[in-house]
Amino acid sequence: MRKENTSKARRTTVASRAVITAAKEGLRQRVEREIADDLDEEFEMELDDARLGRLLEGEGHEPGHGMDRRVYFRELLRLQGELIKLQDWVAANKRKIVILFEGRDAAGKGGVIKRITQRLNPRICRVAALPAPNERERTQWYFQRYAAHLPAGGEIVLFDRSWYNRAGVERVMGFCTEDECQEFFRSVPEFEQMLVRSGIMLLKYWFSITDEEQEFRFMMRINDPLKQWKLSPMDVESRKRWEAYTKAKEDMLEHTHTAHAPWWIVDAVDKKRARLNCISHLLSQIPYQPVAHPAVVLPARVRNPDYHRGPIPDDMYVPDVF
Repeated sequence: MRKENTSKARRTTVASRAVITAAKEGLRQRVEREIADDLDEEFEMELDDARLGRLLEGEGHEPGHGMDRRVYFRELLRLQGELIKLQDWVAANKRKIVILFEGRDAAGKGGVIKRITQRLNPRICRVAALPAPNERERTQWYFQRYAAHLPAGGEIVLFDRSWYNRAGVERVMGFCTEDECQEFFRSVPEFEQMLVRSGIMLLKYWFSITDEEQEFRFMMRINDPLKQWKLSPMDVESRKRWEAYTKAKEDMLEHTHTAHAPWWIVDAVDKKRARLNCISHLLSQIPYQPVAHPAVVLPARVRNPDYHRGPIPDDMYVPDVF
């Protein structure tokens, strides 16, 4: 009997070690995928259609590990081409577009904003990411500081967090009273209806991730010196209040999902799919059309025989370190 118990205990120990080893291997693979995603961000900054096939030759889909990288890059470039058409249409027709990006910390809002703005003219498409209000702003009408960033004709404004701070972080962290929050719920549908009536096209996106996915992304930021700046004390505190943020989100959607300004939920656990799905959706919500441009003809350079370029002192040049 004692030998049987010993043998059973040994088998249990071996099985437990196998489970732990498998869990560690799964985490290692996940970290490697996260690092690969960071490297892909660098590729995106320089990619064009002609180079895409050469760069990604032989680097395709790993079963169960997210979407095929070649498909992702091709679709991203195609969608960014459509965003340029949208930009031209907005500028030519003096249209006004506001897009709100909300969601939990580390949900991927900044990632999709970066992909939208990456190839657009910053004079037409700009990001509004407001800091915490100062003492003067705290005494203003709540929407006042956000209204200052609304677009003029021919502009697109992307709000990286917005007036919905009141329904989320301010409510959960105690930066506003419950009466102020309830007043916000009464006021925001009217405020947004005013924006729509004024000719602004308003889109609202909520990026949704799981509890486990947020924890993983926070740990990646903690251990990556290049990303630690993304993790604020408020982000760390939010981990303890997951359920409070969930309740706040549910109340917000219930009070502010309206016919004239509906919410759209983006499943953001898979970052690449979330980016493509969000960009594709926002393009489908705007009736843009291609804008014809006159052909650009580069004029011949005028050369003046009397002009002589003066010498530049060597100490004015940036040193060739690389």
